[in-house]
Amino acid sequence: MAEMKKERVTQDIKKYRQILSAVHLVYRLVNSTYNVKELSLRLTRLMCQFIKASSASVYVLDPIKRHIVMIAKFENGINIFLNKKKDFAHLPERETSVTRGMSIFDKHMIGLPLVAEDISGAIFVKRDKIEASFTDFDREMLTVFAEQAVTAIKSLQLYEEQQRTILGSAHFIGNMLARYPHFEGVNQPVYSKIITSLAESLHVSQEGIRRLEYASILHDTGVIDVPYEVLAKRSQLTPDEFKIIRDIPRKSVALIKPVEFLQPILPIILYHREKYDGTGYPSGLKREQIPLGARIMAVVDAFEAMVKGRPYRKKVSVHQAMQELASHAGTQFDPKVVDAFLNLAREKKFRKFLSLISR
Repeated sequence: MAEMKKERVTQDIKKYRQILSAVHLVYRLVNSTYNVKELSLRLTRLMCQFIKASSASVYVLDPIKRHIVMIAKFENGINIFLNKKKDFAHLPERETSVTRGMSIFDKHMIGLPLVAEDISGAIFVKRDKIEASFTDFDREMLTVFAEQAVTAIKSLQLYEEQQRTILGSAHFIGNMLARYPHFEGVNQPVYSKIITSLAESLHVSQEGIRRLEYASILHDTGVIDVPYEVLAKRSQLTPDEFKIIRDIPRKSVALIKPVEFLQPILPIILYHREKYDGTGYPSGLKREQIPLGARIMAVVDAFEAMVKGRPYRKKVSVHQAMQELASHAGTQFDPKVVDAFLNLAREKKFRKFLSLISR
């Protein structure tokens, strides 16, 4: 009896450690993920690992309309992401019922709703028929995942909604700035897309890409403090006028700084006129002293200025602008960023963006 009791205690401790480990891993996952899609995909892998399932799925509901808007799956060793209405048209009624509050627990499938104040979706794990049946402990483990996942998903949905609001506000400011001669004719959505595509190719994090998107819209906000006659001047700028232009990054930062949620983009804006060899402004930073986001923006900003032209400078062709970037790699620009830009320019989709920004 004593041996049996000892073995049962040992098993209980082992299970308890597994649950704690699962909670810890989900917590780490949540704190390193910035969108619902990525979180859902990574959760499916984690569930398969802990519950030893052959496949796992996360269904996510629209927080307002309460219908399925995405499904993340992990099966046959690969992740699958579905977010089109046609993807949901033929889902089994048994599974969709879980998104309405039902539960499934049988030998080879467990499905639980993700419930906080309301239902946010559902999670499922499945085993092949030749595999061992699910146990009550497997259900306990999935319940732990469900409790952790629903809080994370709801928080990220709120975060994403806030980001959409912030981005909308940034675009509004960008549209106001477009009235200034310095920005006349700039295709802001395409400009931002070039920035984010380049960042993705350099493996910048999702949060870093989001910051770059905001910075791409707001980096020259300081032009509103520059006299119109300086921005519209078609002849060579005087030293004093050039000094005013050089001060735009500082003015932009001063205007944006009071907005707390935009604090992370300030270094990108302040230092995007620095040069890789240290001869830029405002601080003479060089190489990796310059934030990567600022180095990326420096390349795209220079390209846009060349192909669009300025009141005081004639525009050049896309090909000529790329040649200029290449010739100044290692001096004005980070050579790795220039290489990434030129490599992307070989792709049809990116080449189309470059063509659109030059019009």
